[in-house]
Amino acid sequence: MYSIGLLILFGFLVYRHGHQMSLEMSVVPRRLGNRLAKLWEIAHLGMRENRFLRAEKALLTILKIDEKNAAAYNRLGILYAKQREYRDAIDCFEIASSIEPSASSLHNLGLIYYETENYQKAGTAFEQAIKLEDNLAARHVAYAKVLEKLGNDKLMLQELEKAAELEPNAETYTLLANSYESRGMMDEAMIVRKKLNKRTISDGKTKKILRPRRVVI
Repeated sequence: MYSIGLLILFGFLVYRHGHQMSLEMSVVPRRLGNRLAKLWEIAHLGMRENRFLRAEKALLTILKIDEKNAAAYNRLGILYAKQREYRDAIDCFEIASSIEPSASSLHNLGLIYYETENYQKAGTAFEQAIKLEDNLAARHVAYAKVLEKLGNDKLMLQELEKAAELEPNAETYTLLANSYESRGMMDEAMIVRKKLNKRTISDGKTKKILRPRRVVI
């Protein structure tokens, strides 16, 4: 059984990191005044250095200046999630989504709902995120995890198949093959395993080709 833990490592593939949650940073607006730019810098450094109080104060100040800043709410939600303050994190992600719906904020909301075992709401959030941005394997993998909890195996397999189609790599193939095998779908699992083996062999050859030659002086 897989479960999502919490870590602010914001590139995804969920299963690549085992028990880690992968929250996504929203894009900070480019056109900022000097004061706002400085506050964003303080918030960014504070989160990177785990100086949570400093980051929180900077983000709250930004929201005093611009109370409808969805990016700040999303970032504040990530900060609360890092500290396992899930209720506050959910509030922030919900506000961010209501102000400016984005795949990032909805994905983050889904992850927190998953962590708090509210699978129905997690599924809704992931589904909405996919409607806005369906070309990332991570979104389909996350949605598949929820569908597994909800007992919807058919749709769960479809989501994993989509993830493997978008990013045909060792992680997605392994997830899909394992899911097939655990449900007794051995023929389907064998096909995926063959693709995985071909991929592994191909990657091995590529690494050998790209290995730099020793320079003889």
